[in-house]
Amino acid sequence: MKKLILGASILLSSLNLIAQTNEKELLEKSAKASEKALDTTALGWKKAGNFTFLFNQASFNNEWLGGGTSNMAGNFGLNYDFNYNTSTSVWDNKIILAYGITKLKDQPTTKSDDRIEFTSLYGKKAGQGYWYYSGFLNFKTQMDSGFLVNSGVKTKISHFFSPAYLQVGPGMLWKRSDNLKVNIAPSTSRLIFVNDQFSQFGSSFGVEQGNTSRFEFGAALNAYYKLNLMKNISMENILNLYSNYLEKPQNVDVDYQMNLVMNVNKYISANLSMQAIYDDNAIKAVQVREIFGLGFNYGF
Repeated sequence: MKKLILGASILLSSLNLIAQTNEKELLEKSAKASEKALDTTALGWKKAGNFTFLFNQASFNNEWLGGGTSNMAGNFGLNYDFNYNTSTSVWDNKIILAYGITKLKDQPTTKSDDRIEFTSLYGKKAGQGYWYYSGFLNFKTQMDSGFLVNSGVKTKISHFFSPAYLQVGPGMLWKRSDNLKVNIAPSTSRLIFVNDQFSQFGSSFGVEQGNTSRFEFGAALNAYYKLNLMKNISMENILNLYSNYLEKPQNVDVDYQMNLVMNVNKYISANLSMQAIYDDNAIKAVQVREIFGLGFNYGF
């Protein structure tokens, strides 16, 4: 009887151990299947964009003793990403469009913002980490004419595709996610284009007198970081650095953009956009542009 009980106990213990082992293997397989399914959902096309329209207005009558100038301003912006991922490669694309005008009482209308920018970045997996062999292309220009007013004289200094900047080159991409990535391209070619009407009397945006283009070869670093500061408040940071090996490599061109979106609801938001540029070919000073307003916002 004792042997029978002992044998039964051993048999039950073995069955229990086998059941636990099978359950553990089943849980591990389920976890791996879930991870694989999660990874699969991140593959293919991922598209997201944001359209904003900001309007500002102030009005004062002639009897207003506090002082002030009646004015109106309007700005629109489009920020659109369309990325394609596979298990071994990434292809990230971004389009930024922006245009704004300002009208002060008794003064001509002037533009406050004007940008067309397209960036395409392709990466092929390099090992098991976050590194990729990469190639990138960046193109920047503007939509409308720009003017310089000096002593009441209005001089046209730029228009569509003048200037235009094109950068392309191979490198290495470190990408943690769509919201955090850095691309290093030590062999980058850059072309600057201007219309001959702006270079006929002297250099324009680095293009020498009488020419319509300028070639540069150097190193580029492009970084992107987007974070949520708190609920309904996001900050996008875009940094582009470029050093020209062929002329004054120590004078690094800097282009930093910050876009802060504070959503009130699905359609109303407060937006702050700031850009700082240093390019001694254009002007030996830091250019700063800042726009803030409350307006219409639509994400898609």
